[in-house]
Amino acid sequence: MALVLASSSPRRLELLNRQGIHPEVEPADIDETPRPGESAEALVRRLAECKAGAVAARRDGHALVLAADTVVVLDDEIMGKPGDVETSARMLRSLSGRTHEVLTGVAVASVDRIETAVARTEVRFRTLDDDLRRAYVGSGEGLDKAGAYGIQGRGALLIEEVRGPYDNVVGLPIVTVDRLLVGFGTSVVALGRAGTA
Repeated sequence: MALVLASSSPRRLELLNRQGIHPEVEPADIDETPRPGESAEALVRRLAECKAGAVAARRDGHALVLAADTVVVLDDEIMGKPGDVETSARMLRSLSGRTHEVLTGVAVASVDRIETAVARTEVRFRTLDDDLRRAYVGSGEGLDKAGAYGIQGRGALLIEEVRGPYDNVVGLPIVTVDRLLVGFGTSVVALGRAGTA
């Protein structure tokens, strides 16, 4: 069975490619605004489900759709993508020397069914001096990433400790994906074999 990735994230695609999976990419265009009072876990679960469902509804039923949504949470504040330098700098100042949580909602959908799960990872930042923070913000790497950093790139220099799945912080927890796929009668290994055949 084919897999469709409902995301334009090159990091999610790369994580799948490393498993031998080369999905069709079809991003979902949905409103990602949090609802009033919505928890981070509820938000990422809902957005992943909406993305997967939107793309699955456009398919002919011969593919599974995989979607994900990742946020950073500090003191119950949801940190999405900063989008500009000022917001990026503010986020990094808040994260400096502290432990935050990264949540990724994952959804797998067929034409008539959607299953979801949420993965969690704790990340502790080192204390960032002004030079390090300015250099990282100036690199632009974190502008399109939840929490204003990318752990798989230059952002690795900001991280002191990771507790939980590393690939969750990158944006796609592969073990969580596999557990959901098994419920649909396939797996990461099976799709990887098909992708390299």
